[in-house]
Amino acid sequence: MAGFAVVLLAVVWVGHHYGLVESQGYLWVLALVPVFAALALVFGAFGFSRIWTYGDLGGRDLTAGLLMALLVLAPYGVAASLMILDPPLRDVSTDLDTPPALPTATSRTARMNDLIPQSPGEQRLQVENYPLVTGRRYQSSMDETIAAVEAVLAKQGWQLAASPDPQDIAAGEVTIGALARSFVLDLPVDVAVRITADEDSTLVDMRSASRYGRHDLGDNARRIAAFLAALDAEVAGQAGAAAQ
Repeated sequence: MAGFAVVLLAVVWVGHHYGLVESQGYLWVLALVPVFAALALVFGAFGFSRIWTYGDLGGRDLTAGLLMALLVLAPYGVAASLMILDPPLRDVSTDLDTPPALPTATSRTARMNDLIPQSPGEQRLQVENYPLVTGRRYQSSMDETIAAVEAVLAKQGWQLAASPDPQDIAAGEVTIGALARSFVLDLPVDVAVRITADEDSTLVDMRSASRYGRHDLGDNARRIAAFLAALDAEVAGQAGAAAQ
């Protein structure tokens, strides 16, 4: 039973990663895997009780099965702890009043999360738990900031939407969309980076919205914080190169 849980988890994850298994079915299988692993623990405990009482054989196989079951259940335990520690959000943005539009949202289906504005309670949870999720202002031109954003996006390996429209660049506001993947679960996430020109500086806002699940396990906030930290380094590197 434990071996079956390991194989099932590995096969469905690989199949979903390479687009052979659709996300809805993938989630159903993910819900079934811990059931098999838990049953393996129950059967293993029963087997060990027989060994203790009657001296039956099979202790090595039971130990291997229990270890495999615990290995399968470990990521579920981590997810459970994140559900307790992180607020129940699924759409996080650096701009709570006017979050960036999501260019990749057009490919969402009815089975995915609805894109609705955060409630006042959700906004409060985000501010309290993720104070570092804020926009960035850079003393650089629109073209320089776009180049920096595109450089960081390329390093992330996300699936990008259409390139920035020259008319939007001339108007002073550009939104770059991308499709990212959540950590471990590998579920699709819509991402948008908005760049707004403001006199001699540019303002960068970002949004990350999960397509599945009522709880993102803190994934969206961590994605934004990591991206903006990388963007800070990229802009600083460009400024240093320009100074030379």
